[in-house]
Amino acid sequence: MPIVIAVTNQKGGVGKTTTAINVAYFLAKAGKKTLLIDFDPQGNATSGLGVNKAELQSSMIDVVKGDSDLASAVLRTEHKNLWLAPTTSILANTEVELAQADKKFSRLKHAIDASGDAYDFIIIDSPPSLSLLTVNGLIAAKYVLLPVQAEFYALEGLGQLLETMKLVRKGMNPALELLGVLPTMLDSRTTLSSQVHEEIKRHFPGKVFDITIPRNIRLAEAPSHGVPIGVYDKFSKGSRAYKALAKEVITRTQDSLEAAAS
Repeated sequence: MPIVIAVTNQKGGVGKTTTAINVAYFLAKAGKKTLLIDFDPQGNATSGLGVNKAELQSSMIDVVKGDSDLASAVLRTEHKNLWLAPTTSILANTEVELAQADKKFSRLKHAIDASGDAYDFIIIDSPPSLSLLTVNGLIAAKYVLLPVQAEFYALEGLGQLLETMKLVRKGMNPALELLGVLPTMLDSRTTLSSQVHEEIKRHFPGKVFDITIPRNIRLAEAPSHGVPIGVYDKFSKGSRAYKALAKEVITRTQDSLEAAAS
C-alpha cells in the first residue's frame, strides 16, 4: 500500500501547498510513483501544476461525492512518476453537502484504499482549517507533515490541530503519526527566525526536520508558471531545500515502517 502523507496546518500562508507540490515532485524525481491529491477548495496545488481547472472532466469533488473512483479523477502530469488528483472551489460546497452524509469522515480513505498499490507515495494538500475535509485527510493518512512558518505567532493555534490528531487516533485512525514539523520561510539573517526555529524544536522535540525551507523569491514565483520549483529554478535555495526534504521524508518513513515491523 502507498505511504499516505497529509500536509496540514490550520493556519494559511505557511507554505503548505508549496510544500505539498514540491515534496511530491522531488519524491517523483527520486523514482517514487507519487500522487498529489489537491484536497483544498482553493485548488492551488492544481493550478500550481499548470492544470486549467475550467477544463477538468473529473476531480476530487466527484470522488468524495461517490460519483467516481479516484483513478477517474487522476491526471498524469508532464513530470515523470507524478500524478495529480485535481480540485476546484466547488469542493467547498461539496463539504457542506457531506455534513449530513453517511461515512462523511472516511470518504477519502475509502477512495485511496480502493486505488490499491498504484503509487508509492500519496501526498494530500489539506485545507488551511480544521474542517471536514481536513479530518478526511487525517483519517486517510499514515503521517502528518506540518509546515510551520518561522514567525512570531508560528505556534499559535497548533494545539487545536494536535488535539484533533489525538481524537482521530483514538477514533478512526490509530496509526496516524506526526512525520515531522517543517520550519518554512526561514530567514537565517534575522534573529527572530533563529529564535522561532529554536522554539519550534523545543515545542516538538525530535520531530523537527533537519531541513528548513528558506524564504526564497523563486519559490513564490514558481506557481504562477504552473511548475514545481525544481523545474522553474533547480539551482535555487528553495529547490535544493525541497530536494533534501524529500530525501528526509523517504528516510523517515522507511525508518518508521521498519520500527513498526520489528
